[in-house]
Amino acid sequence: MDINKLMQAKRLSKYRLAMRSGVPYMTLSDICSGKTNLGKCSAETVYKLARELDVTMEQLVEQYVLKRPAFENYKSYVCHQVKSLGDMEFIVETLNSGEIRRYYEREWYPESFYLLAMLDYISRENQIPLCSDYDDIRSQKLEKPIYPAGIRLMAKASEDVAIYEEAKKEAIPEFLRFNIVESGVRDVV
Repeated sequence: MDINKLMQAKRLSKYRLAMRSGVPYMTLSDICSGKTNLGKCSAETVYKLARELDVTMEQLVEQYVLKRPAFENYKSYVCHQVKSLGDMEFIVETLNSGEIRRYYEREWYPESFYLLAMLDYISRENQIPLCSDYDDIRSQKLEKPIYPAGIRLMAKASEDVAIYEEAKKEAIPEFLRFNIVESGVRDVV
């Protein structure tokens, strides 16, 4: 979670948070500006800030310690999860995990949208009603389309931009809603 957003949501200035938490103002200022990595601060500093911001220590530092995988790798992971778990177990695990919302709150929009699109696609395929918990996310989309690496390579190699339009025509609607061009989610080896 972003400390600046948390402070804004709690209507706390740096000065007030420093006073309440006991963390020196300059330390807090450096954390807020990005000069100091919160993930490398002492446990005491993280604890004091988390306590005042009413979040867990893990939530406060997660963005500093989590490594974001390449999007192509993430897509592959999700497709393999569907294949190994099966449709119904994938739906249950995804809904129980809360990952869609966590990715969205981290501002990992492609990952959040991809996972939600997969959930919606599999729900449609199995005639299961959509979970309404994510309707606010369903109303969003990426500014620019994301195409699979294979499509990007073919278009570049052939210098034929029509490949992009053809890929869009074959895209699964649940993914295209988020501006993610995807058609081969079941073709994992």
